[in-house]
Amino acid sequence: MVQHSRLEQTQAQQQIQTLSPQQILAVKLLELPTVELEERIHAELLDNPALEEGKESSAEAEEQDGYLDGEAERDSDSSEDLSLGDYRTEDDIPDYKLQENNRSKGETAEEIPFSDSISFYETLKEQLDMQHLTPEEKQLGEYLIGSLDDDGMLRKSTEALLDELAIYQGVYTTAEELEHVLSIIQDFDPAGIGARDLQECLLLQIKRKENTPLKQVELDIISKCCDEFTKKNKERIMQKLGISEETYQAAVAELTKLNPRPGSSLGEVIGKNMQQIIPDFIVDTEEDGTISLSLNNRNVPELRLSREFSEMLDEHTRNKANQSKESKDAMMFLKQKVDAAQGFINAVKQRQQTLLSTMQAIIDLQRPFFQEGDESLLRPMILKDVAERAQLDISTVSRVSNSKYVQTNFGIYSLKFFFSDGYTTESGEELSVREIKRILKECVDQEDKQKPYTDDELADILKEKGYPIARRTVAKYRQQLNIPVARLRR
Repeated sequence: MVQHSRLEQTQAQQQIQTLSPQQILAVKLLELPTVELEERIHAELLDNPALEEGKESSAEAEEQDGYLDGEAERDSDSSEDLSLGDYRTEDDIPDYKLQENNRSKGETAEEIPFSDSISFYETLKEQLDMQHLTPEEKQLGEYLIGSLDDDGMLRKSTEALLDELAIYQGVYTTAEELEHVLSIIQDFDPAGIGARDLQECLLLQIKRKENTPLKQVELDIISKCCDEFTKKNKERIMQKLGISEETYQAAVAELTKLNPRPGSSLGEVIGKNMQQIIPDFIVDTEEDGTISLSLNNRNVPELRLSREFSEMLDEHTRNKANQSKESKDAMMFLKQKVDAAQGFINAVKQRQQTLLSTMQAIIDLQRPFFQEGDESLLRPMILKDVAERAQLDISTVSRVSNSKYVQTNFGIYSLKFFFSDGYTTESGEELSVREIKRILKECVDQEDKQKPYTDDELADILKEKGYPIARRTVAKYRQQLNIPVARLRR
């Protein structure tokens, strides 16, 4: 069994190692939101003198295309193979015009909000920077913080994180090292951050309290009776722990002060909830229903190769025959910088094409919503639907959707907002689960609070409305809506 596991690991690493530095760069840029892309570009401009701001001329573009064609023949890891086939070539540019990316400066500028508040990520990153960590530990810490959900929880498994780090960051680490860095993050404020589930989240908060007899009771309730606590089964907890009702009530009074969503509490002050979002896409809908798409590239500079560096490289190449060692070293330096600059320009362009392909697919699949702005018009849609429409890999669509926002005529939305499972009614109509949840919430809002509906009764009501859903499914949707069971809604 161990030998089989080692074989799988070896095969996986061999596949990972086929990713070229150019492919890894493009994947990293793809994951960045607009603001972070701006910062990354400015850092690259400072670092590489062969890269400069400005629009490349058509002659330069043709010359660089020829240069790249030659490079592609010499390099089996060309950009066409990016992310193991995730990305399309220039021949596959979608039918909307790529020129729409570069909306004229000033247009809709007043509609794009900018934030001066500290983000959720930055707050935790500041705390990470204050730790005495090795560069490797710091890199793991930054990736873990970036993997937290909006509520501050870490819901990705250790195995998934190890795979992502290897594929996207080229970092090979162990589960033990990852757990060690996570334990450091779990000491950050607010308490409970970085927990894998509700139980761990509450335990992290309790452990920071002063040592008292009541603290031990709280620990026992959450560590030994967490399921009974969430269901408010008082008698079962008292019996299991051998405590009095008075002690139970005192402990519960303290436990209810804990925050099950520590990231959200941070957000209420300086995090994502208060922070204005800078959209990555702009979707405009005209009165006749025509929809246009563009990237929000207001502060993203256009890039080109430095003509001075290119000419210097050409000069050294022409005089290749009788060169001194110093001249050869200079030529090697120039070539490395020019190659890096061109690779960065290509990665930025590829990011734009992939983002536009993904967003256009979402618009095509959710066109009624983008025309009317009515959430009830959203159709069931999963990552696979968008991936097939855009002819991209599911993992690519996932990376694009994870941290990007779109500005529409009806507000700014996270791309995650447009994804939901589907449900087929008896009549064959396909509905979004979001629509069913809306109907369920309406039923609860309109119920007699003296006699709230049980899950069975809610299932019967939904069935009468044409949605024959099982009781356990109703219970699942109710929990996702944070609606308590009937006896707690009185």
